[in-house]
Amino acid sequence: MPSPAMPIRIAHSSAVDPTTAVNELHAGLVQERLAAVIFFCSADYDLTALAAALSLAFKDLPVVGCTTAGEIGPAGLCERSLVGVGFSASVCSAVGGLLGDLRSLSAEQTKDFAQSRLNALLDLAPYACSSNSFGFLLIDGLSLKEEPVALDIQRMLGNIPLVGGSAGDGLRFQDTWVYWGGAFHPNHAVMLLISTTLPVYAYRTQHFLPSEHRMVVTAADIGRRTVHEINGLPAAEEYARLIGYPLDQLTPALFAAYPVVVKIDGSYYVRGLQRAHPDGSLTFYCAIEEGLVLRIAQGENLLENLAAAFGRVRQVIGQPLVTLGCDCILRKLEVAAADQLDDLNRLMTDNRVVGFHTYGEQFRGIHINQTFAAVAIGAPATASEHD
Repeated sequence: MPSPAMPIRIAHSSAVDPTTAVNELHAGLVQERLAAVIFFCSADYDLTALAAALSLAFKDLPVVGCTTAGEIGPAGLCERSLVGVGFSASVCSAVGGLLGDLRSLSAEQTKDFAQSRLNALLDLAPYACSSNSFGFLLIDGLSLKEEPVALDIQRMLGNIPLVGGSAGDGLRFQDTWVYWGGAFHPNHAVMLLISTTLPVYAYRTQHFLPSEHRMVVTAADIGRRTVHEINGLPAAEEYARLIGYPLDQLTPALFAAYPVVVKIDGSYYVRGLQRAHPDGSLTFYCAIEEGLVLRIAQGENLLENLAAAFGRVRQVIGQPLVTLGCDCILRKLEVAAADQLDDLNRLMTDNRVVGFHTYGEQFRGIHINQTFAAVAIGAPATASEHD
C-alpha cells in the first residue's frame, strides 16, 4: 500500500457486494484533498447499486470509470473486481465530462465538448500543456464510434495526448457502460483531463509487425465493421487460407495470434478481429472500409516487448507511481493460450498498472487493437525512487 504522503494512490476490491467493494476502494484512495478518481469494474456487478455507492462515497468529486473485459490493479490481473486510482489535488488538477448520445453525435458536438473541457482545465491550471497534461478517454466498446470521437477530441486537444480504452463486458459483447455523475451510461463516452506537476509519459506498444501476406477489403459493411470479401473472396475463407488454418478453427485465440495491421502516417497499427460469422464474414474491433489494404501480422514475444516498453518508461520518468493502462483483451487471450499469465501479472504489478482489458484502445486520436496504451506518472522530483 502507498505511504500516507503518496500523491497518487491505487486500490482494489474483490468484494462481491457493490457497497462493500466501493467502501474498500474509497478506503484505499481517500486522502485530504482528492482531485479526481478513475475506476474500472466488472460488468457482473449490480451497476445501479455500484453507482449509488460511488456517488455516496465520492460525492461531487470528478469520477470516471467503465466496465471491463478484466481489471488490472494492485492485485494484478483480476476479474469480477473493482480497481481504481485517486489523484491528489496537491499535484493534479482535473476536469471531466460525459459525451453522448454517440450514435447521433456530430463532429461539432464532440469538438465543442473537448474545447469546453480544455477551457475548464486551463482555468484551473493555466500552464497546462503537452508536457504536463493528458486526456483519458473511456468509451462504450460496442458503440462503433471510437474512431471519430477519439480523432475529433484529439484535434481539439492539440499536442496534449489522448489515451484511452473501449469498455467491455467480459467476452459477452452485449452491453458496455461508462460512469459519470452518479450513474452508468451506455452509448456514451467519458473523459478526464489531468494536468500535473509530476512527470508524465504517454506511450503505446504492440508486438506485431507486417508480413508479406497482403489483403484488400473488397466488400464491407462499414457501419458494422464487418468485412464480407477479402481479395474478392469470402472474407473468413480467405483469411483462414492466408494464416494456414481450416475455416472451422477460427476462434478468438486464433484471431489474437493472427491480427492484421494497417499503415497510417508511416506507422503500422493493429486491426483486431472479433468474430467469424456463419455467412463467411468477419467482424473487426476497429473501423474497416472497402479498398483498405491490410497485412497479416507476425508477432514478436509479447512479454519481452512489454517489458522493454516499461524499461523505456523508467529511463524517462523513473519508477512510475501509477501506469494508467488500457490493454486489449486479445493480448490477454494470447498470453493465456501460452500459459504465461503469471508472467504478465508480474509485469503489471511491478509497474503499478491500474487499468483494464479493453475492446479497443485509443492513442493520440487513433483507435487501435492488440495494443497496450498507457500514461505513466512518475514520482515528485524530490522523492526517492522507492517512495
